[in-house]
Amino acid sequence: MGIHAYTENTPHNAVTPIARMMDGRFELDIVLRNNRTSEDYPDGIFHPYPHVQHIKKENIGLIEVMGLAILPPRLKDEMYEVEEFLLGKRDQTKAIHQDWADRLKAEHDSITKENVKGIIEDSIGKIFLEVLENAGVFKTDEEGTEAFIRFIEKTLI
Repeated sequence: MGIHAYTENTPHNAVTPIARMMDGRFELDIVLRNNRTSEDYPDGIFHPYPHVQHIKKENIGLIEVMGLAILPPRLKDEMYEVEEFLLGKRDQTKAIHQDWADRLKAEHDSITKENVKGIIEDSIGKIFLEVLENAGVFKTDEEGTEAFIRFIEKTLI
C-alpha cells in the first residue's frame, strides 16, 4: 500500500475533515493524506503520476477532493494550441502535450470545429479522474479495498 505513518522521525499522515451542506443535509468528508515519496514517484506516491502531469502536476487540494476540479490557468492557452493541432492548423503543439494530442488525433476519425472542444474536454475529464485516483490513499483495486475495509473496521471499534 505504501502507507506508513513515519519514516524515522518524519510524520507522513494527516486527516482533514470537511463538513458541508448538500441537498439540505450535512455531509462529512474525511480526507486522508499522506506525503511520502519514492524513487518511482519523487513528487509523491499519492500525487498525480508523471504521465498525467501535462494536465495536472500541482498537488490535489481540498477543492478537488470534494469533486470540484480546479485546473491550472496555464491550460487555457495550451488547450487552444491542442485544438489548433487537432484541426490541422498547426503541425505540433507544446511538447508536454504532443503525445496526448497525437493520441486524440488517432482516436477520432472526424475532428471538426464543432466537436474539437468536446473531445479535448472529455479527455481532460478522464485524465483528471485518473489524477484523483493517483492521489487516493486507498486505491480502487482489491488491495486498496481490503485496506480501506480494515481501516474502517479499526476506526469504528
